[in-house]
Amino acid sequence: MSTRLANIHLAPEDDDDDLYGGFEEYDPTQDVEALENDEHLREAVKTGYGHRPHMISGKPPATGRKPPLPGTTMGRLKTGRPVTGLQAGDVSQARPMTSVKGAGYTSHGSTSGLNDVSSSTSKGAVMETKPENSPEEQMKALERKVNELVEDSARLSAAGNNSKALEKAKEAGRLERTIIRQREQSSMGDANLDLTYWVVFNLAVAYHANEMYTQALNSYMVIVRNKTYTTAGRLRMNMGNIYYEQGNYTQAMKMYRMALDKFPATHQMMRMKITQNMALVLIKTGGYADAIGHLEAVMVEFPNFEAALSLVLCFYALGDVEKMKETFLQMLHISMGIGDDERYFVDTNDHHSVMVHDAIKDDKLRQFEEAKKKHTEQCIVNAAKIIAPAIEMTFAAGFDWCVDAVRSSAYASLVSDLEVTKAVTYLKLKDHKKAIETLKDFEKKDSKITSAAATNLSFMFYLDGDTAQADSYADKAIEADHYNPAALVNKGNCSLVLGDYDKAREHYLDALSIESACVEALFNLGLANRHLKNYDQALNTYVKLNNMLPNNNQVLFQLGDLCDLNGDTDQAITWFTELQTLVPTDPTLLARLGKMHDREQDKAMAFQCFQEANRYYPCDIDVISWLGTYYVDSGTYERAMVFFSHAAALQPDVVRWQLMVATCHRRSGNYQEALEHYKATHQRFPEDVDCLKFLHRMAVDLKLEEAEEYGERLRKAERAQKRAQRAKAKESDGAQQEENERNARIDSTGSQGRRRRRRREEEEEEEGEEEDGDQDTASSSKQEAKEIDATYVDPLQGLPERPKTAAAPRGLNMEEDGFGNDDLDDDLLPE
Repeated sequence: MSTRLANIHLAPEDDDDDLYGGFEEYDPTQDVEALENDEHLREAVKTGYGHRPHMISGKPPATGRKPPLPGTTMGRLKTGRPVTGLQAGDVSQARPMTSVKGAGYTSHGSTSGLNDVSSSTSKGAVMETKPENSPEEQMKALERKVNELVEDSARLSAAGNNSKALEKAKEAGRLERTIIRQREQSSMGDANLDLTYWVVFNLAVAYHANEMYTQALNSYMVIVRNKTYTTAGRLRMNMGNIYYEQGNYTQAMKMYRMALDKFPATHQMMRMKITQNMALVLIKTGGYADAIGHLEAVMVEFPNFEAALSLVLCFYALGDVEKMKETFLQMLHISMGIGDDERYFVDTNDHHSVMVHDAIKDDKLRQFEEAKKKHTEQCIVNAAKIIAPAIEMTFAAGFDWCVDAVRSSAYASLVSDLEVTKAVTYLKLKDHKKAIETLKDFEKKDSKITSAAATNLSFMFYLDGDTAQADSYADKAIEADHYNPAALVNKGNCSLVLGDYDKAREHYLDALSIESACVEALFNLGLANRHLKNYDQALNTYVKLNNMLPNNNQVLFQLGDLCDLNGDTDQAITWFTELQTLVPTDPTLLARLGKMHDREQDKAMAFQCFQEANRYYPCDIDVISWLGTYYVDSGTYERAMVFFSHAAALQPDVVRWQLMVATCHRRSGNYQEALEHYKATHQRFPEDVDCLKFLHRMAVDLKLEEAEEYGERLRKAERAQKRAQRAKAKESDGAQQEENERNARIDSTGSQGRRRRRRREEEEEEEGEEEDGDQDTASSSKQEAKEIDATYVDPLQGLPERPKTAAAPRGLNMEEDGFGNDDLDDDLLPE
């Protein structure tokens, strides 16, 4: 007590002052609360060399003990460090000059509260000056970045975006290797093995999802071969799955067995799954007996529908009828493992029940249950379809046994679906009568089943061409279930066939309003818009459908065709080129592309497309004609002759191809061969005027004796052609003539007179024609055959100058060869 009082300095007594005067006054240096804000004190504590003047002085007490100095405000040692409660004259306990210990940390505890404040202040200063970007902190930040990348990769993979997931996984792998190198260079200890495991495992899963099997196996081997990971051998199950997908069943079985040895007996479910995978490998390799043993063990420990279906398949392969029935019944006793649907029933009068129903009616759990239920029903239906033809003498009897078994089980709701499946199976067996009978039995059953049956019946009659029956059953299907999109599509199809495009369009739109992803309704809606000339709407419909069904042949063709109809040839070529990558050997598509390139004046691409089209289908006359014309335009008459000869062989009754072949001979300088070909063509088509014009002109130019004879034949052929034209004109006016004759019969005398006048006029016309013929013959004998009107146009255009080395007939002047300037009917030109 005396020690504490010695450090207290009272104010001097003054009788005039108040008894309690100066009670609240004190030296500011003794304000403990202000020490934390004292900058000089903080600096002194940090450096240990700060000195402040003594504010108070006093004599030591008589006890000989030096009182403790509170903080740094009472006194200092010669070392400049604050006193820490040492006794005066106790040299043995004096703090050495070289001490690095913090103030206040000695065997003698400090008695001053200010020392505690100094210590806490010093610690805070040390924490403030700690470096934040130390190598260890940098490594931790990088590791956190790796974790984020791996998590992003896992989320992308779960969402189905496997390519992006792989990119994230690779980025995480590169960053993790960078961390390992930096740790080795900085000697910061071993790498984070757990992080390495996670990164490599995620990378292997990403490779597997992208079907990069070799890289995935290499990544798994990195983990499996590392002895540090004691449970890494279980990943051989994943490796076995990869080998199974590759078709390497030997390696898959080996990996499954090694993985099975790594799982202890406590992991019974995983062991059963591996055993089931081993059974699937045995089924693939034909080891049905061994597979049955594995599957029966699974059915005892872990019964599931996949194992039961595989077991049914094995017994079917071995022909064991009783075991098939037994296993099918065993399948019907397996529970789906989901709750009933009562929780999805809502009481409309209970507001809380309505809110709960709205929250859970389409949540993740409901979607999972619906998917599992659908998978279960599919397994049962598939098993029934497998064993139905084998367990009884007929398919119908076998299916009836399956239906009875299902009706007496917990899956009685599948009976109607099995009946529909039975009808569809009849349809696949081409027994339409049985299928129709089976489907008609549903007309008086549940509305949804009736709608499904009527929909199938409508489609069957539509395929048979009975549009009336198809339309009738489509109406019944819609009446039974107004929200059946398939029935609305069938109704729209019937309207489309009947030519009612507006009504068909409405039905397709109704189907899409019920099920927006109904691809049949979308495709047919585009057809309806196309018939209505709404090309832009049809194009938008098929663009949407192309996003839903990428790389679909029919959709791509419609897109290209609609762009072509809209006049957007460039975009049409783009769509058809994309389609060509899917069907590179379609000659019709190649010919279509060739025509569009030809319109765009891209002869090189057009020639390439037509040449490919002719290679895959050499009987297309249009393609042959284009190629022949192309070679004629390029002056390669020998190649053109090959295509025109092929066209003549395909259409021997068409004179045009024969004339084109002869013209190619003539243009290539083979006049004699051309003349012979013209003669052969004239023998096959003696009344063809164009052939006679060619033949007569060549005979005149070559100064042949047959020139006059050919001239006479040409005149007769021209007269016959004129008569044929007049007869055709009379036939076109036949209706008017019949009416005139009917009116003329009223007056018999007048009728007889008109008949006599008509007969006299016809005789005069024939006499006039004979006189014209005689005059032409006389003039031709006097003026020679070159005055005959034998004008025509060469289908191969003008004749180029022949090479000087070519042999020409004597007396033939090449400049007088007027084939290129004569007129010829356009029928000879290739279309």
